Amino acid sequence: MAFQFVHMEAFSNKGDGKGRTVSFVMAEARRDPVASVHVMNPSAPLVVYGATVNEVEAMHDAAAAVALTAVKGGKPRKLRQDHKTLHTVIASHPYTMEEVRADPAKLREAEEWERRTIGWLRSQYGDDLKSVVRHEDESHFHVHAYIVPTDDPEMRALRHHPGVMAKRATMAAGPAEGEDRKALSKKADAAYKCAMRSWQDAYHEAVGIPCGLARLGPQRRRLTRDEWQAEQVQARALRTTIERAKAVKARGESMIASTKEDAAAIRAEAAAAKAEADHQIVAAKVAREQAVREQHRATAMMARLRDEAARVHATAARLQGLPGMLRSMWDGFRRSKVQERIRQAVASEMDGLRRTAAESADRASAADAGRREAESRARNLRENLSETGRQLAEVRQELAALRPESAPAAPASTF
Repeated sequence: MAFQFVHMEAFSNKGDGKGRTVSFVMAEARRDPVASVHVMNPSAPLVVYGATVNEVEAMHDAAAAVALTAVKGGKPRKLRQDHKTLHTVIASHPYTMEEVRADPAKLREAEEWERRTIGWLRSQYGDDLKSVVRHEDESHFHVHAYIVPTDDPEMRALRHHPGVMAKRATMAAGPAEGEDRKALSKKADAAYKCAMRSWQDAYHEAVGIPCGLARLGPQRRRLTRDEWQAEQVQARALRTTIERAKAVKARGESMIASTKEDAAAIRAEAAAAKAEADHQIVAAKVAREQAVREQHRATAMMARLRDEAARVHATAARLQGLPGMLRSMWDGFRRSKVQERIRQAVASEMDGLRRTAAESADRASAADAGRREAESRARNLRENLSETGRQLAEVRQELAALRPESAPAAPASTF
């Protein structure tokens, strides 16, 4: 068995043809002895969503006690005993309890099925879904859902039954032109079946396909063994492809998030590198201009010294004798010392300016290299995102090829 099973029923305080009232259904869910004779070794249910069975019963009884129904031409009155006030859904997984207890991998599959089933039930019934319990004392892994319309003053549980609602809508519309009552009833039955098939299809889309379950079993569609096995292979392949699609999508989303963070960091880094490069370029330009000015100043100073030396030499030529020679020697000595001091000061300052200009140029080069590296990283990230997008496109094509076509209409007894 590897196909889905999901079934719905509604109950009243009066009970159905089998005597099952709301209180009996709650007793069976709790595993009260009087309602559990069909179970060999009854055990308490495990609540997997929402309230306990006792809490659900208390909610139901409190709402039913004050609920009123509208009567044509009269005052609102309390609900009839046969008014359906509790809606239930049962869903079963193909694995037996023995299988899930013995095989951790199958247990994980069954728990994933349960998680998806609860999510689908919540999407179908919203706040009216009060509880989902798992019974582990029967043959197969399965859950029961209890839906109580407490927010509806009339507690119309049948509004959650798509087949009943579709049939009522068809009957309320009345017969078409040339259509008798019998034809209308037949059309209403067809609307019932169509709505229930749509409900089953919705469950298969949300739960059956991702869990590798077929929509219907082989006997219902009169499939041969080979056809059924082929369909099982397709269902498993579809589940594997969906899981791979989820992994690729998760990887893509993670990469996108990481890329956004990296891109922001890269942009900040590139901006900082550009600002630093611009700053260092300006500093280098200023240092170069200062060096040129200092060089011009030194050149002018050396020109003045040459002029002074020429004047000293002319004066010395006019002097005669020893005093003149001594004075010439003294002036020459003084001039050479002044020239040496100026030369040392200018040389030291020029060396400092050259070092400053060289350091600024090096920093500007390093900042530019950092900018280029940031741009390269950004290109690599864009290429990785493109590759992930290509993989997602391939997986979507595989999903489209593997997704089964709509199942043929099932007989009314399916539901």
